[in-house]
Amino acid sequence: MATGAFLAVGSQLAAPAAAGAHPAGASHDAPAPASTPMPLPAAVAAALPAAVAALPEVGATVDRFAAEHHLHPAPDHAPVTESAPVTEQAPVPSSPSSPEIIPGKETVAAPVAAAATVPPITASSWLPQPLAVAPVAGTVTSPFGPRWGTTHAGLDIANSIGTPVYAAAAGTVTDSGPASGFGLWVQIRHDDGSTSTYGHINETLVSVGQQVQAGEQIATVGNRGESTGPHLHFETTNPDGTKVDPIQWLAARGVAQTDLSRT
Repeated sequence: MATGAFLAVGSQLAAPAAAGAHPAGASHDAPAPASTPMPLPAAVAAALPAAVAALPEVGATVDRFAAEHHLHPAPDHAPVTESAPVTEQAPVPSSPSSPEIIPGKETVAAPVAAAATVPPITASSWLPQPLAVAPVAGTVTSPFGPRWGTTHAGLDIANSIGTPVYAAAAGTVTDSGPASGFGLWVQIRHDDGSTSTYGHINETLVSVGQQVQAGEQIATVGNRGESTGPHLHFETTNPDGTKVDPIQWLAARGVAQTDLSRT
């Protein structure tokens, strides 16, 4: 930028010399005689080397000023770059999932493929299984302990014939069928080695070797064997075979005595 300024000064200084080479009235057709340029004044000639030497610094200063003030070159000084050739692009097909909707000519989207069949989720498939349950709900007519001069080794719970009887805890059926004194019974050995017995039942719904869960129906209340009325005789033992109070056996597994009395 500074170089151009000095060139402009030089051209202005040279102009009078060129004008003096053509005297007034001279014919323009005659060849112009050779002329010598007018020498620069001594002061200008002395300052010119220093000015030329300072041109790079002046240019750098101008560039910094333009950058700081976000100045851009004039349109006629903008660099010309060759633009990349424009190539014709193939039309992009419309997505089938979003068809164009024209008023009066609405289209119906293609049906979505049927999802894979998912088996229904039931409560029993994700709810935690209870540790123990009451084998039947009814009226406790005879507790565990002394009775009529002997020991009553179980718990009698009265209810109508056909009332569901449930496995008190998970285990394996060890006996299912006729039993002396009980008429018909079911016996289960539980996972901790203890056992439970369900006597005087009307019918059994399980077989020997069958695995049952706590709360699974295994029989119905009956009046078979030596019985004074429809009820369930429920016995429990420790893993060593010692008979224990069923109320305590159930309580140790989280079943309250009041659960036996619900109707």
